[in-house]
Amino acid sequence: MMRDVIPAEELLNKASAIGQYYGFMPLSSLTAKGRGSTVRKSAGYPEALAHLTLDPVAEIVASFLKQFQHLECAPGPRQPLFVWHTNITPGRPAPKKAVIQFHALGTDRALSDAIVIHALIALTRDLFHEEPIVRINSMGDKETRARYARELANFFKKRGAALPEECIHSAKHDTLLAAELLIASASGGEDLPAPTEHLSDASRKRFEDLLEYLEMTETPYELARTLISRGSCWSDTCFELVLGERRVAWGSRYNDFTRHFSLGSFVSAIGAVLQIPSEGRVVIKAKPARLRFSFVHIGDEAKRLSIKLADDFRKAHVPLSQDIGVESLTEQIRLAEQRGCPYLLIMGRKEALEGSAILRNRQTQEEITLPLLGLAERLKTFA
Repeated sequence: MMRDVIPAEELLNKASAIGQYYGFMPLSSLTAKGRGSTVRKSAGYPEALAHLTLDPVAEIVASFLKQFQHLECAPGPRQPLFVWHTNITPGRPAPKKAVIQFHALGTDRALSDAIVIHALIALTRDLFHEEPIVRINSMGDKETRARYARELANFFKKRGAALPEECIHSAKHDTLLAAELLIASASGGEDLPAPTEHLSDASRKRFEDLLEYLEMTETPYELARTLISRGSCWSDTCFELVLGERRVAWGSRYNDFTRHFSLGSFVSAIGAVLQIPSEGRVVIKAKPARLRFSFVHIGDEAKRLSIKLADDFRKAHVPLSQDIGVESLTEQIRLAEQRGCPYLLIMGRKEALEGSAILRNRQTQEEITLPLLGLAERLKTFA
């Protein structure tokens, strides 16, 4: 039976572990370090948000972005930021509804979408001990959404006599709302036009790239033509994780939404939110054990393998961290040096194709090549 309430301490510990192995740093660590910037004084929400209709998940993302902008971080293609965040605070009573968020900012590649999805899958498995169903769709960019809205308008105009009255009434003002009402009706909206049939070339390429990442990493998913995102904050990929009849997590790209916050130049972003009732109080623990390994990788082949290996390292409790979504080797090395790990685990295209990785002792510069088969257990002998 699926759990309805989860202890806050368990939620925090498992989210922290997922963040470590998939390359998400806690927002609290950025708050502490400020990445060398001066933290601004608190301010209200951007005025532009007053004119937007935000759904509950968008409200959560807006709150995250408000906190993020105060750090004056400026993520970008060379230095993207993968961040996780929660409303659980050590030493305080658990919130009635716990929120765990994973965000990738500063990267437009489908790889970041795949990493966020994998992190949510891993966390859901750990918390509920069940395999979630991943339902995925794409609403496309502004060009696509305008085209799709016109198609919906034609659909409701032609089918008016056979559709529920509330759908026809809503379609006069908001075709996406009308589509949502039809999907929730007895018909399920199966006759609605699919958003993916109207994608722009850029959105189609992005969606195909994401599906390729999911297939190459052996991630089960369902194409959900009736999964739509409404409002002016979401774009392109949208997905949900479902257990039984219950949605436990929702995620989407929100590139245009970041324009309302002071994050520097235009920032690409994707985020996902898991919400679950919680209980108890989180005990403040001692400083965690020092990480022994930083895993750095170059090239798509290595990135795909690193996603699959993340769960092996985590289940084996190998003290390892990595930055899967960061493509720059220089930036990965910089982050590894910040952690002070005595070992680097290195994988390039050659190693990925050969099924191996290089282990380098940072003090002696000695290197050995290790096979990927049984790698997690082998690393324990160096830990």
